[in-house]
Order: sequence, then C-alpha cells, then structure tokens
Amino acid sequence: MNVADVSIDEGVEPAPDPAKTVSFVHRVLAELSIDGWEISLRFCDDELIRSLNREYRHIDEPTDVLSFSQTEGDPMGGAADGPVVAGDLVISVAAAGRSAVEFDVELEQELKRLIIHGVLHLAGYDHSDNSSDQPMLQRQEALVDSLAEERLL
Repeated sequence: MNVADVSIDEGVEPAPDPAKTVSFVHRVLAELSIDGWEISLRFCDDELIRSLNREYRHIDEPTDVLSFSQTEGDPMGGAADGPVVAGDLVISVAAAGRSAVEFDVELEQELKRLIIHGVLHLAGYDHSDNSSDQPMLQRQEALVDSLAEERLL
C-alpha cells in the first residue's frame, strides 16, 4: 500500500484538492507498478521553491518542481515492515502556471506533469536535458496521456 501526504501552503492559488491529489499520486504509482512507498507532496509559492533551489541546487531562481529522494541508490527501497519513505516533492503552483502558459496547456495538466516528473525522479529515472527523446520524458508524457481524466483542481 502506498501513502501520500499532501500539504498546501497558505495563499497558494489555485489550490489543488488534497484528496484528488492523493488519488492521483496513487494512480501514478500504480501505473509504475510501485507499491509500499510513502511520498510527501507540498504545493508552495515561488519564494519557498527559490530558497530550496538556491540551497540544494545552487540556482538562485524559482523552479517548477524539486524532488528530494530518501532512497538514493535504491529507489525501490526494500523495507518489509511498512512503507518505504521514498521522498518529498515540492511544486510551485505559480511556476506551474507560467509553464502552462508557455506550453499552452491547462494548469491542471501541468501540475499533473510535474507530479509525474517528480515521482519518476524518486523512482530512479533521470534525464540529461529536456529533449523529447529522453526515455524519462517519454515515460512522463505517456503517463500524462494515460491519466488525462484524473482531476486535481
């Protein structure tokens, strides 16, 4: 069984629905055949994600999503006594909004893309650039398409 904890910082608008977001995370994990994970997901503003990006990536600007793995080197964990704490995702809703405009998609679709992107990183996927021929990004877009009917907002 997977566990997802969703928090939304005060003032974040539009705020994703926590229950729908938990359901979406569970669907993503099921699509990836992952069971027994615990993930924390926090929706925040640009100020917080910029601070985290500066601290952990040494890039002093906001980004859309950050993934913090708790299972480096063993993304599938291995604990038999309850969920593996896979990691944390932090998503700036404001940055997602800008990306949605840039890519001409709805905010909800971009938020789903960012959740999927973060979960894939926690699962050990990586990409060297953002070109569409990257296997991780191909898997991401396949998941976005297969989970298109899921709602967050």
